[in-house]
Amino acid sequence: MYAPTPPIICIFFLFFLLFTPVFPIQDVKNIEAKYKSYNSSTESKKMKLINDLLKKINKPFVKSIKSPDGDIIDCVLIHLQPAFDLPQLKGSLPLDPPELPIPNGHEQAEKESEIKQVWSSNGESCPNGTIPIRRTTASDILSSSSISNFGKKIRPDSLATHEYAVGTVGEGVYHGAKGVFNFWKPNVTGVNEFSLSQMWLEYNVPNRLLNTIEAGWMVYPDLFKDNGSPRLFNYWTPDDYKTGCYNLLCPGFVQTTNKYSLGGVLHPLSTYDGTQYIISIFIFKAKTGDWWLHMGDTVIGYWPSSLFPDLCNNATDVHYGGEVISNIDLKHTSTQMGSGHFPEEGYKKAAYIRNLEVVDIEYSLKPASNLKLVNTDSNCYAVTSGFGEKWGNYIYFGGPGNNPKCP
Repeated sequence: MYAPTPPIICIFFLFFLLFTPVFPIQDVKNIEAKYKSYNSSTESKKMKLINDLLKKINKPFVKSIKSPDGDIIDCVLIHLQPAFDLPQLKGSLPLDPPELPIPNGHEQAEKESEIKQVWSSNGESCPNGTIPIRRTTASDILSSSSISNFGKKIRPDSLATHEYAVGTVGEGVYHGAKGVFNFWKPNVTGVNEFSLSQMWLEYNVPNRLLNTIEAGWMVYPDLFKDNGSPRLFNYWTPDDYKTGCYNLLCPGFVQTTNKYSLGGVLHPLSTYDGTQYIISIFIFKAKTGDWWLHMGDTVIGYWPSSLFPDLCNNATDVHYGGEVISNIDLKHTSTQMGSGHFPEEGYKKAAYIRNLEVVDIEYSLKPASNLKLVNTDSNCYAVTSGFGEKWGNYIYFGGPGNNPKCP
């Protein structure tokens, strides 16, 4: 049955027709065009910034290698790597490695296996006079929180939570540190989260900005756009993480070897209750003030003394262990540290760093004794220490993150 329209609705409808602005079709098209133009201009500026950064990072190469894991490795002439964009290094050549500090004669637990990376697993290599650099893509940069933050560590004072399980050597004067790491593939679950096992050397005193150099292995899917593979890495900052970067993603570290790629995937991996694969990491300061990085029997390269206002003299602190970033608010992240198992499970089940040593003021290697154990929450990630005849001073560390005791 037809019902007459109530008068009040008619009045309202008439009012709506009279006072609602009507845009001509051409005006609507102009608005759309301006909107598209604005977006296009913004995207164009962003892509220009990205392309400018890619030109700084990705250098001309003499050979390119497609790795089975999807990475592209460029063989770049050693004097064209990013570090030589620094004004103080421009036009110079890499330094020759200095003499190693005097060893203390500690016997190793077993012969160290050669570090292997996926990109060279099929017999590929970079020619002498070049270094292998993992190619950076636009999608790598777009995954960062901002273009300016790409390749930088998320600062501890940011919204992200940094969690640690480490052994710390007492404050002093140090010219180096050494340790043997087993490496794993911990599960990393959250956006922009990572899990790493490393050695830190810091200059950390009141009223001075933190200087630090770091090296080890890490899983960082958002930085490397991968499925969570463990990768070789180093890091540096002269100013409490305001500047500095991972690997060769900014001018700084000078790589000298053509054997390994910083950021390259490690293989094979340690397995639970199975074979353990290790890397030996040694960082020491030459008398020139440059800090040299060795992995196994290979000299990887050095951090020039000119990068640091204070660390060029000595380190004040040495740390060994694991670090995880958690970006989850309502519950604890399930990102694992180390093997994902607590240190109490021990050998073949938990992550370790053994044969811990430091280089003293006399440039001698000595045991890293009197370790202070520090962790943010032992219910999530923990650390233990011990001493053995062949292992010297050592730590076990790690954990699963979220669990009934760490909700």
